[in-house]
Amino acid sequence: MRTIQMTLDEDLVVAVDRVSRRLGTTRSAFARQALRNALSYLRIQELEVRHRHGYRKKPVCHGEFSDWETEQNWGDS
Repeated sequence: MRTIQMTLDEDLVVAVDRVSRRLGTTRSAFARQALRNALSYLRIQELEVRHRHGYRKKPVCHGEFSDWETEQNWGDS
């Protein structure tokens, strides 16, 4: 693991310390998890943009998935 230095607003430090104590963890562990969550969130956002862009370039054609309609089972019958 590597040690880094960060500059944070005082109110953010207070809030992080409060939550870290409540969760029974350290400020560093809380920050590591928050950064992992933020990176994961950003990756998902990027993939969603690529997905939307792909469907704009090549939209679903009418009837493209109709072969699978008989395979659907929604449990309502």
